[in-house]
Amino acid sequence: MNEKVATATAMSGPTEKRRGLPKPLRALLDTSGMIAVFILLFIGLSVLVPDFLTERNIIGLLLSVTLIGTIATTMMMVLALGEVDLSVASIVAFSGVVAAMVTTTSGSVTIGVLVGIAAGAAVGAFNGFVVARFGINSLIATLAAMEFVRGLAYITSGGDAVMISVAGFFDLGSASFLGLTLPVWTMIVCFLIFGVVLNMTAFGRNTLATGGNSEAASLAGVNVRRLKIMVFALQGLVAGVAGVLLTSRMGLGDPNTSQGLELAVISACVLGGVSLSGGVASITGVLVGVLVMGCVQNAMGLLNVPTFYQYLVRGGILLLAVLFDRWKQTRRAGG
Repeated sequence: MNEKVATATAMSGPTEKRRGLPKPLRALLDTSGMIAVFILLFIGLSVLVPDFLTERNIIGLLLSVTLIGTIATTMMMVLALGEVDLSVASIVAFSGVVAAMVTTTSGSVTIGVLVGIAAGAAVGAFNGFVVARFGINSLIATLAAMEFVRGLAYITSGGDAVMISVAGFFDLGSASFLGLTLPVWTMIVCFLIFGVVLNMTAFGRNTLATGGNSEAASLAGVNVRRLKIMVFALQGLVAGVAGVLLTSRMGLGDPNTSQGLELAVISACVLGGVSLSGGVASITGVLVGVLVMGCVQNAMGLLNVPTFYQYLVRGGILLLAVLFDRWKQTRRAGG
């Protein structure tokens, strides 16, 4: 299988061997620019924004990026595959509503959590099946899923927020270890797991090879259809986990939550060097992208920037991320 993956990668375009650079060094060079930007941004905000560098604010900053950061670890895989998933925000809401309702009905936190996560994974697997089996563009397929899954969340909840009567459910969002809450630790674990998956497993190499050239990967023996279903299922599962934790933090299942989350997640990934055309991804870059967006959002909150100006800033970040991705594609094609 490793030989097949190497063959697929070699057929997909310029590689590290052709450029004379080992993969770890090339990954570092690709992300070093954003790392430098983050360091300068962090120093600048620490100096210019009151209370930014306080322990309380830094912990709050980490907590504020848990939703985007957790989901970005699997969105990275989807984008590396050459696809996109616009349904993650709806999955977060749907999974949270399902978990809240099942927990309240059954009286069991464990059952509620497992069913909520399973609901997210099921939606993700369905997205992957539609994209892989019928060849539908993932942008359109997941745009449709975004609408009907949000609709399912409203239907399941009756259009209202679902209150949770089991006190133990709230511990998921508030439990802490070494000063960090469970949502923060979940994000850290996801970065570790999917960093290993991307860089040290055949699954990750197959994902990158397929994103670079799906036909070449298929000819090399990669089951592209099954791979796509698995990657989308992982995306749904992680979005389900994030949805359950968010519901625990809010204390209720809200079908209207996380509107626009998918764009923030994609922006963080692209800022971190993940190519929208597929085949290129870096877990370190994604982490930096998430932290850059979190720092900017946190600073705007500390400075009491009006909400409508915050929309302008977030839109500008998304545009810069896309332009940066385009520049990197042009550079690779010319190199």
